[in-house]
This record gives sequence, C-alpha cells and structure tokens, in this order.
Amino acid sequence: MEAVAEGLWDLAEKQEESGNIGAAIKCLEAICQSQVSFLPIIEVKTRLRIATLLLSYTDNVTHAKIHLERAQLLLKQIPSCFELKCRAYSLLSQCYHLVGTIPPQKQTLKKGLELASSAGEGESAKLWSCNFSLQLANALTTEGDFQGAIRALETGQQHASEMKYPELEMVFATSILHVHLMQWEDASALERAVNKCDAIWNSIPEDQRQCCRGLHLYNELLHTFYLLRICDYKEATNHVNILDAALEDDVQQTEQVQKLSAELNKVESRLLQPGLQQHKKSELSEKRKQIQQELHKFEHPKLGHNGQVSEPSSFGNPKSIWKEKLELGPPPLNGEWLPKSAVYVLVDLMAVICGRPKGLFKDCAKRMLSGMSRIEEELGKLGISGDVRDLQHWAIWMAGVYLMLLVQLLENTAIIELTRTEFLEAQKALKKIVDWFGRFPTILQGCENTIQMLLGQYAHSLGCFNEAALHFIEATKALDLIGPVYRSLDSYVGFREKTGALFASGLLQMKQHNLQEARIRLANGLKITHKNLGNIQLVSQYLTVLGSLALALHDIGQARDILKSSLTLAKALHDIPTQIGVLAELTALYRELGETANETENSEYEAKKIEDLRRRIEIAQASPHHLQLVKFGIGG
Repeated sequence: MEAVAEGLWDLAEKQEESGNIGAAIKCLEAICQSQVSFLPIIEVKTRLRIATLLLSYTDNVTHAKIHLERAQLLLKQIPSCFELKCRAYSLLSQCYHLVGTIPPQKQTLKKGLELASSAGEGESAKLWSCNFSLQLANALTTEGDFQGAIRALETGQQHASEMKYPELEMVFATSILHVHLMQWEDASALERAVNKCDAIWNSIPEDQRQCCRGLHLYNELLHTFYLLRICDYKEATNHVNILDAALEDDVQQTEQVQKLSAELNKVESRLLQPGLQQHKKSELSEKRKQIQQELHKFEHPKLGHNGQVSEPSSFGNPKSIWKEKLELGPPPLNGEWLPKSAVYVLVDLMAVICGRPKGLFKDCAKRMLSGMSRIEEELGKLGISGDVRDLQHWAIWMAGVYLMLLVQLLENTAIIELTRTEFLEAQKALKKIVDWFGRFPTILQGCENTIQMLLGQYAHSLGCFNEAALHFIEATKALDLIGPVYRSLDSYVGFREKTGALFASGLLQMKQHNLQEARIRLANGLKITHKNLGNIQLVSQYLTVLGSLALALHDIGQARDILKSSLTLAKALHDIPTQIGVLAELTALYRELGETANETENSEYEAKKIEDLRRRIEIAQASPHHLQLVKFGIGG
C-alpha cells in the first residue's frame, strides 16, 4: 500500500505543478478515504499535504483545519515524528489566525514551543522554536500585548544568534522594530531597534541578501515608517527610492520566471504529442531540463549556517512563490509579512506621503492610481465587489489590509484636492471613504477619527463652520490643546507636531497682541517647516501670517517680500483660499504705501479669486453628496 500512496503523491505533485489544485487534492483525499487502511504516518503526511494545498491555494480554511486536527490525533499514537508534529502545530496555528480565534492559536503555539524545547539543542528544534515564537508574537500583538510580543521575539532572536544565522536573526530584529513602532512609548528603545536592524543587515553577505527580498522590503518599509514619524522626509524619500528599485527588480525577475514557465509548458505539451520521433523527443527533453535548471536558480533556497539547505515547511509549488509571496526568511519561517500586492501598494502610499508636502501632486496622482488599481483587483479576488458587505471569516484579515490601505490613499487624495481647491474631486474621494466605512464599519473602525477630521476639513473649506467644529469635536473629543501642547514641545520627537504647535501658539500670541513673541514662535516654526518637512502649503501659510505680522509692525519692505513669496507658493499649489489671504494683505500693504495702481490691480485680482472660490463652493454645495458628507456622524 505504501507504493500506492507514493504513486498518488507523485500524481498530486504533477497536478499541482500543472495548476490543477482540485485534482491534486482529490488524489490525496483518495488515500484518506480508502477502504483499505494505510499506515498512520502515511495518512498524517497526506493530510498535512492536503491542508498545505488548501491554505496555499483556496479559502477553505475549515476543511484544512479538519485535516490537521485528524492528523494530530494520529500523531498522538506515534512516539517520534518531531518534524511532522511541528508542521501540524504550525499549520493549525495559521488556520486559527485566519479565522481570528486567538486563544486556541496561542494554546497550539505554546504546545509547539514545549515540543521544540523538549527536542534538545539541535538546529531543527531551534528553527521550529523560532517559527512558533514569531507566530506567538503576532498573536500577542493582535491582542495588544506588546511587551509579551517583544519577549517572544527576543527568545527567537536569541536562538537565531546561537545558530549564527543572521538572516533569521534579521526576521526577529525587524519584527521587534515593528512592535516598537506600533507601541511608540520608548523613543530610545525604538532608536536602538533601528540600529540593531542596520547592524544585522550589514553583517549579511551580499549574495545572501539577494535571497531575502521580502525581508529587505520589510526592513526598508519599517525604516520609512520611522523616518516619516520623526519627520525626516529627505531620508524617508531615499528609502522610498530604494524600495522602488527593489520592486522593479522583483518585477523583472517575476517576468523572467513567467516567461520560462510558459516556455516549459510549451515544451511539455510538445513532449505529450503522439508519434514524436526519438531524436526530437531527446532534443525537447534536453530543452526541458535546461529550462528547469534556469527556473531552479530563482527559487533561492535559504541556507543554514552549516551550508545545508533547510527543509521547506510546505509542499507548495516553488514557481508560485514569485507570483504571490515575498518570503521573509528561511524555512520553516518561509512566511510573509504582507501579501505581495499589499507591499506594492504600501510603497506607493509611502511615495505619496513623501511627495504630497512638497506639492508633487502629479507624481502623487500616478502613485495613488497605481495603488488603488491593485487594491481593486485584490478586493475582487476576495469577493468584494458591487454591494457585498458580508465576508467569510478567513477573508476579514486580508480585506482589512487592503481596505485600510485604500482609505489612506483616498485620504491623501482628498487632502490634495482640498489643497488644490478642487472641492468636487475631494467630494468623490470622501464619498468613497464614507461608503466603504458604511459597508465595513468593524474593519475600518480605527479610521473613524481620521474620517471625521477629513470631513471637518472639507466642511471648513466650504464655509460650513458649525459642522466643521462638530466633526473636529467628534475626532478629537478635546479642543483645548494648544497650551498643553506648546508646554510639552521639547518632549516631541516629530517636527510635524512642533511646527503645528508653533503655528497655533504664534496665532494665539497675535490674537493676544504679543506681536514680538508671535514673530519669534512663527519664525522658529517656519525654519523647522522649511528645513525638515518641506511642506510647501505650511510654508506658504507661515509666510502669510509672518507677512501680516510684519505689516502690523510696519516693517513694510520685509512684509512685501514675504507676502510675494507666499503668493508664489500658493499659486503653485492652486491653493485659492491662501492666495486670497495673501492678496488681501498685499492690498493693505499697497494702500499703506500709497501705491494706488498696484492696489487697484491687486484688488481686482483678489476679487477675481474670491469669485472663483465662491463659484467652486457653490458648485460643491449643490452636489447631492454635500449634505451627506457634512452631516455624516454628527447627526442633524
């Protein structure tokens, strides 16, 4: 019977390589459903293989879980089989993760860790311990237990260090950095985590780094998140460029694999043709061998510290790796942080966040379109199209990833269009956000404050100040922020907070007629904004206020230069409200100087801009979506 099982395994493998996953599963299930009993170990291997296929290629998590639970029962009867038992625990944990049941997932992983611990100090035991530690950290992070997650990751990192396995150590170093970024409590610990990642990555030989595409992208993205959080936009942009280059390389290599796979399929089809002459068959067989060798080069097996290829943890098709996955580390840690398409979208989003403050709106538009196109395609694969609202449990996590990315892209779209005074375009983006939130309120619950802030900005831009205030109250639940924020300025890491606080406190000092103190604060804020943020709109607004302040202090020459610079920037952004504010100050300046011609010309241009803004607001308010947006979430 063992020969029968091996024959069905081989047949299943061929069906899988041909993309016939259903047929492959039927071949394997024939063993499990046979009237004649197979040895328990054969049934275990078969059920693990079925579960792997189901998890890799289908959404049938429940079916996979049934096979794994049956395999575990059989394994209890077998005293050894360490690898199979570990594999069963790992796959079962993945099932629990996909259906969102964290307590049984943690219980399964703790059993796996106990098994690995009892197996001694061998490399296989430590690798599986790393696998379980990483999955446990993910589960603990989901529950918000960040300290527990870091402890689990540090245990895994210690094992990797003991094995002198830098790629594996890097998996844990980046994961620790990720948890610190989510928690953001200890700035010094976070900086140490960043430096640790740099040190480990630099210790990996260049040829081995080439095998860690997913890990490289993960590390670069985490560095980008950190740099954006501390508002180092220049260095963040450098990392986005590195990410773009890495993805371009991935695209090229993926295309090569697809081309070789298509060639291989053609050769194999010709070999199956009847009546093929022997010399032609030999020629085609040799060609097939050459193509297979070329494909093998792209599989990038992960090497252990002893130079041996680690055993893979799944029976998946290596060719599918290039299409779907960006693996983080060596087996049995050959998982991924995010699906490949989500990584591409995230890089687009990072490019937008870096480019938007500089006013690079055309570049941002291309990246947003690219990201949203990918998201639409992936949501379609998950069955989210039309008015679909109910998702199967397995799809919720994956859908959540893409929906959160979509909302962030739409958020940036809305902000850019509001900056450009394109209210109808901003409406479209906001309407999409509100509609997605209405369809999936639980998945997008964390976006509710952001949505209210965006709607507040929209309402404020259109002169609906009462509604804007209500939206801001919903978003913040506290408006008395300026004083406390300014007093704690030195404790802030990010320049964004510093410039915002300095701008607000500068305006407050102006209202209180403390003009010199206002000038000092605004000048400091402008310096930080220009040097560290490169945010053209904020620079323009700083200049407008400083120009008005210089005019109030009768520093006419400086006021003229400052206001003209502000107007130039506002024009570049198509920011009509700021233009109007600057033009009003310039009109007052020309009046004070007695320059009647300039005053008249400037006043006429100001009136033209006011009319343009009035018309845009009128058109937006006449839209059927306007009332829905300004009233969303605030009643009335």
